[in-house]
Amino acid sequence: MARSLDGMILAPVADQAPGQVGTRTRFTYHEKDGEIWAEYAGGDVVRGYLVGTRDGDRLDFRYVQLKRDGTTSSGHCRSTAVGLPDGRVRLEETWEWESQPGSGTSVVESVVEQATEHAP
Repeated sequence: MARSLDGMILAPVADQAPGQVGTRTRFTYHEKDGEIWAEYAGGDVVRGYLVGTRDGDRLDFRYVQLKRDGTTSSGHCRSTAVGLPDGRVRLEETWEWESQPGSGTSVVESVVEQATEHAP
């Protein structure tokens, strides 16, 4: 089983359609006792949230987001968590909008954010 997502930052490996999440979007995941939730933002998304459950390597959640153009949208996603050889985690996702037409697949992977050095 892939490790806990708690505190992990994930990002899409490729851009989706315009106006949706993309490589500049960052998801901050939380996990406790089979519950998962995350906040996300970046690119065309001003603010987004997801909430759901995890059973083994399977995630099932709903998401809602506010885009830069002021519109909101929501949907449902099922993901499989995969442990990568370097210790990071990949989520292979199948999603569908519930507030508009459309569905697809995507991949997000944990990222190592570069710490910035501060001069004394």
